[in-house]
Amino acid sequence: MVEVHKIAVIGSGAMGRQIGMAAAVAGYDAVVQDISADAVEAAEQDMKAWAAGRVSKGRMSQEEVDAALGRLRFTTDQADAVGDADLVIEAATERLDIKRQVFTQIDELAPEHAILATNSSTYGSSSVADATRRPEKVCNMHFFNPALVMKAVEVVRHPETSDDTVDSVIAVIQKMGKHPVVLNAEIPGFIANRLMGAVRTEALNLVEQGIASIEDIDTVAKSALGHPMGPFELMDLVGLDVTYLIRKATFELTGDESEAPHPLITAKYEAGELGRKSGKGWYTYD
Repeated sequence: MVEVHKIAVIGSGAMGRQIGMAAAVAGYDAVVQDISADAVEAAEQDMKAWAAGRVSKGRMSQEEVDAALGRLRFTTDQADAVGDADLVIEAATERLDIKRQVFTQIDELAPEHAILATNSSTYGSSSVADATRRPEKVCNMHFFNPALVMKAVEVVRHPETSDDTVDSVIAVIQKMGKHPVVLNAEIPGFIANRLMGAVRTEALNLVEQGIASIEDIDTVAKSALGHPMGPFELMDLVGLDVTYLIRKATFELTGDESEAPHPLITAKYEAGELGRKSGKGWYTYD
């Protein structure tokens, strides 16, 4: 097993910054890297605001927050981020060409012992493992949004992933206070997204057919099924661009028309109505 002390996260978006913060809270030295200085600054300020909120709500002490923030860095320098990392988690956009480029770069920069994981919820790690010289140390670590709240993490191995790699990332996930779920074979969408995808597709079909309103479908999901959020609220939180790109990638992998982005999703994506991040999705936000 790899003894993990430092975790580097590539990508400072909503997922990347929260994975980095979760690692720091768990006691790891963590660094979040992005090519955009503006994105890095926004991520750092967002996590400081989150930490302040934890103190004001009495969920963490000021000392705990100060210690966590002291273990967390943000940078645009990839070599600095991964040069001494024991675990590197890629959280870039859901585009395979970008992910493969990232894995080639971090494979060259990270120590020989380091594990390289992808946070992808669509692409199995075999899609990026051959871009490295250490396929046995490559796997999926799929965190759920928001990563600072959600407990499950899907660990997906590809045929060359070693048992030591799986055991090492399971230990990290458990130290973060989360629940590892291991998939011993790759399948597009893994477990959670396949389950939620079925709910989302049915919800979209009900709206398209004029059966019920978006608001009422979300109400049923919460009050009848016990979901914390309705499917449309969840899509707005995750981002309709993310939802669209995941479905597009899954369709490209499988060729199954039923996996293609729903026409209502495509329309929102093309209109730039991406949910909370853009101020409008299925709902309108201040």
